[in-house]
Amino acid sequence: MNVADERFADIQLLRYRLNGFEQLTLCQKRLVYYLSQATLYGRDITFDQFGRYNLRIRKVLETVYTDLTIAHDTADFQALEVYLKRLWFSNGIYHHYGCEKFQPGFSEDYLRRCLQQVPASRLPLQEGETLEDLCRELFPVIFNPAVLPKRVNKADGEDLIQTSACHFYEGVTQQEAEDYYAALKTAAGEDAEPVSYGLNTTLVKRDGKVFEEVWSASGRYAHTIRHIVYWLQKAKTVAENDHQAQVIQLLIDYYMTGDLRLFNDYCIAWVNEHEGRIDFVNGFIEVYGDPLGLKGSWEGIVEYKDLEATQRTQTISRHAQWFEDHSPVDPRFRKPKVKGVVANAICAAMLGGDEYPSTAIGINLPNADWIRARHGSKSITISNITDAYNKAAQGSGFKEEFVIDADTLALIKKYGDRCDDLHTDLHECLGHGSGQLLPGTDPDALKAYGNTIEEARADLFGLYYMADQKLIDLGLLPDAEAYKAQYYSYIMNGLMTQLVRIQPGHQIEEAHMRNRALIAHWCYAQGEGVIEFIQRAGKTYVQINDYSRLRSLFAKLLAEIQRIKSEGDYAAARHLVETYAVSVDPQLHQEVLSRYAQLNLAPYKGFINPWLLPVLDDQGEICDIQVNYSESYTHQMLRYSTEYGTM
Repeated sequence: MNVADERFADIQLLRYRLNGFEQLTLCQKRLVYYLSQATLYGRDITFDQFGRYNLRIRKVLETVYTDLTIAHDTADFQALEVYLKRLWFSNGIYHHYGCEKFQPGFSEDYLRRCLQQVPASRLPLQEGETLEDLCRELFPVIFNPAVLPKRVNKADGEDLIQTSACHFYEGVTQQEAEDYYAALKTAAGEDAEPVSYGLNTTLVKRDGKVFEEVWSASGRYAHTIRHIVYWLQKAKTVAENDHQAQVIQLLIDYYMTGDLRLFNDYCIAWVNEHEGRIDFVNGFIEVYGDPLGLKGSWEGIVEYKDLEATQRTQTISRHAQWFEDHSPVDPRFRKPKVKGVVANAICAAMLGGDEYPSTAIGINLPNADWIRARHGSKSITISNITDAYNKAAQGSGFKEEFVIDADTLALIKKYGDRCDDLHTDLHECLGHGSGQLLPGTDPDALKAYGNTIEEARADLFGLYYMADQKLIDLGLLPDAEAYKAQYYSYIMNGLMTQLVRIQPGHQIEEAHMRNRALIAHWCYAQGEGVIEFIQRAGKTYVQINDYSRLRSLFAKLLAEIQRIKSEGDYAAARHLVETYAVSVDPQLHQEVLSRYAQLNLAPYKGFINPWLLPVLDDQGEICDIQVNYSESYTHQMLRYSTEYGTM
C-alpha cells in the first residue's frame, strides 16, 4: 500500500499505513477518530488563508468535474482535471512549495462553456450574482499570469504583503503591518510571557483604520471553528487522562475566544502532557505561509506513539543537556538548563490543513521561544510517513544518477535511511529546542528571514552532531563512517538536486530550500577546496574532499546563525540569505533538470489519508474503528469537500 496510487503534474501520491492501530484500546481508537474529525474540518480555513479566491474556484471546478455530462475525453477536460487535482493538493491555486500560480491548460472560453452547461444552483453564486459576474471575478485570477501571481513573495526590496496573494491581510501595506505590530509590542512593554502577536488574525484596513479580525468561534471562520470545537468536545470525553482532557479543554477555550493568552496556556499544558499514547496538533501553527512570518496557517495531525522507534528519539532527548553544553556556539547563547525536551517517534493517523496532502516528516512545537526556554518543547518524527517515502525511493535510479562514485553510493545505500531518520530526530528534538535569545531580543526581529535562519539553525545542529562519537556511544550510529552518508547527501541536495523543484528562471524562495542552499553554498564558498564540483562525461557531480573540515564549517556557521538569532541581527540574516540561499546557477539548473527528467520521477510527494470508519453496535455506540486504505485521491478530495466543506 506504500506504492504510488496516482501521478499527475509534478506530484506522486502515496499511502501511509497505521501500523499497530489494531493494538490500541477502543477508547484510544475513539479518541483518534474524534480528533481526526476535528482535523478534517479545518480544511476550508487553509484554502481561504492561501488565497481569497481559492474556495470559490475549487467549488466552480468541482461542479464542472462532477456535473458536466458531456465530453470528458477531450484534452481541455483532462487539463481541467489536472488543474483541479493540483488545486486540491496545494489547498489552492498556488504551488504548495514554490508558491507560484498554476497555469491552466484549458482556455477561458472552454471553462465558460462548461459553466453554462452545469446547474446554476450548484455554483457558488452569491445573492444577485450572475454567471457572468462570477466569471468576471474569477477568470483573471485563474488565467491572467500577472494577477496575484504568487502566494508568498519574499523578494528583497518589494512590499511583501501587497505582492503576496495569501489571505492574511486585506488592504494594508507591509509597512503598515509592521508598524501595527510594533505598536502592540511597545504598548505591552517588557512582557515576560508575550503572546504570538498576529498569529490568529486577519489584519484589515477599512475606512483608513487598521485593525485585526480574530479567528475564533465568534469571529472570522466561526462556522468552521465551531465544527472543530464540537469534535474536540467529543474527544475530551474519551481522553486518556485528566491532563490530556485539560489540554483539549484549553484548546477549546482558545478557539471560543481567540485569546492568545489562552493559546499560551494551551501550549504549556500540551508540552507537559506526555503520558498518553495519543497526541495531536490542531490550530493556527506554522507561519511559513505569511511573508512576514506572523500568521499561523491552520493545520492538523493526529498521531499515536510508535513504541519501538520512540526508543531512538528518547535516547536523544535524555541527553539533551549534554548536546546543549557541547554545542559549538557561544556559551552566552546556550541554555544553561534544558527543560522538558520530549521526543517521540509517532505514526500519523490523520493529516489535515497545511499538513495535507503534503506533510512534514518531523515537528517541534511550540514555536514561542519563551515557552521553549521555561517549559521545554515536544518533538515528533513521523515514522510511517518516513517509511512510505523510503519505500517509494527504492529503485528510482535517483542516487545512481547524481552520486559521484560507487563507493559513495554504497555508503549512502548502507547508512542513508538510518542517517536521514537520525538527522530528522536531531533537527526536531534538539536543534529547534536549542539555544536562547538574549534578554530583550524581539523573537520576530529577523522578519522575513526568520524562518530560513531557524531551519538552518536546526539543520546545522543535527549536521554537527551527526559526526560526533557520542552518537556511536549511544548506539544511534554503528560506526565512525556512517555520518558521511548524511554529509554527502545533504551537500549534494543543497548545491544541486533540490533544484529539480525550481522552475527555470526562478529563484529559491521556500524557507527549507533556502536553508539547505545557504548551508551548502556557504560551506562551498568558505571551505577552500573542502567541496568541489567535478565534471565527468559531461555531467556535474559534487565531491567532498575533507569530511572533518566540513564538520568544522558546520560548527562555524552554526555559531554565527545562533548569534544572529540570539541577538536578532536582521542585517546579518539578510546578508547570509540573500548571498547564499536565493540565486540559482542557470546552467547547472538546466543540467539537473535534464538529468532528472530522464528518470521519469515526480519531485513532490504527498499522501492519501486512510478512511477511518466507525463500527456501531446494536445500541448505536462505536465498538471499533475500521481503517480503509482503498479510497482514491479524487474520491477523497470530493468527499472532503462535501462532508467537511463549511465555508
